Amino acid sequence: MTVSRIGVSLEKDLLDALDEYVKLNHFSNRSQAIRHLVNKNMVEQKWQCNNYVAGSVTLLYDPHRHEIQNQISDIQINYHQEILSTQRIILDKTKQMEIIAIKGVASRLTELADKLITIKGMQNGKLTMSRTD
Repeated sequence: MTVSRIGVSLEKDLLDALDEYVKLNHFSNRSQAIRHLVNKNMVEQKWQCNNYVAGSVTLLYDPHRHEIQNQISDIQINYHQEILSTQRIILDKTKQMEIIAIKGVASRLTELADKLITIKGMQNGKLTMSRTD
């Protein structure tokens, strides 16, 4: 892969924000952070363009709330074509994490994630998608 050098001018507050981003994300330099941000932007554009992507939905909830697990299962049945695998991890007595590996059309995966993340009682949820081309 050929690498090209470019010059970038930033206001002080943006440069400070970039340096903080580099530090928080443990990038080795600003170039790596900028590459990451540009790639992230490209992925998000693919989500909007309905391209074929792969990713995961990470959910965090109380394992004693059996109705949450039942709702997750009910939703997954309707998206079985997009779901590659599911892994449940018990973090402690009141927290369980579920990671669902997915692939398909971005809009369909976003729809699936939205339904899962908005289940009543869900403590946290996040969709991550990456381009597959």
